Amino acid sequence: MTVSLRTAEDVDLLLVGDLHFRSRAAAYAEIISPEALASLSPEALGAWWTERWKWEGDTHRLTVAESDGRLVGFSYAGPSEVEGAAELYAIHVDPDLVGSGIGRQLMRNALGQLAELAPELALLWVLEANERARRFYDGGGWRPDGTTRVEPIGGEPVPQLRYRLDHPRPAGSRSRPGGE
Repeated sequence: MTVSLRTAEDVDLLLVGDLHFRSRAAAYAEIISPEALASLSPEALGAWWTERWKWEGDTHRLTVAESDGRLVGFSYAGPSEVEGAAELYAIHVDPDLVGSGIGRQLMRNALGQLAELAPELALLWVLEANERARRFYDGGGWRPDGTTRVEPIGGEPVPQLRYRLDHPRPAGSRSRPGGE
């Protein structure tokens, strides 16, 4: 399967919402109740992404992965609330294609974006009980930094862990002059 990445356009946002819905439903099925997962429909998430993109499009990076003209994944990165850091807000892949390498491709691309936004520190939040995602981020060099929070999803409180990556760069990229 050939996958290409590109910057998202406004016409992609409803498809991003649909994929976000399906990805969450599959990844969180054993973590969050079906009622909480169903609290936002694909259409509602598409509207949410459309509104979010209106306000964050100038400062954030939304990248979509396509295969045969079909949206198969996306990532979202931008400035963090933590001074001097950038944040990876999302990587979602079509549930039927998890494990195919699309997530790693999106991660490599996002690392470049994060390094442009804040070359010293990148952060992300992951559901504490999402073992598969935690293994994915661990494999990419991310590490929990001890910070936790509880955020609602569909009205249910869900514990999350913050991960950090110092000096984010895509694998295989060169060190900065005089650097590491």
